[in-house]
Amino acid sequence: MSSQAGEGGGFPIATAEVDAAGLKCPLPILRAKKALAPMASGEVLKVITTDPHARQDFQAFCKQTGNTLLLQADQGEACWHFLSRR
Repeated sequence: MSSQAGEGGGFPIATAEVDAAGLKCPLPILRAKKALAPMASGEVLKVITTDPHARQDFQAFCKQTGNTLLLQADQGEACWHFLSRR
């Protein structure tokens, strides 16, 4: 599913996407941080992870950085995280 295919699935429409599937902490967070840096306030980043700790990691990351965690959705073996840039 592309980041633009959110209209019918109830997912936020992402401006950018990071595929961090197969990566262990802290790499998904570091990739997300790098992707968020050039984004404008309010733009949405979709991050795909398979690390079982990523859900909690992204909750803590957003709380610490002030970015908004819009949604976390399990998609088979993966979890999709949607973050809005502060």
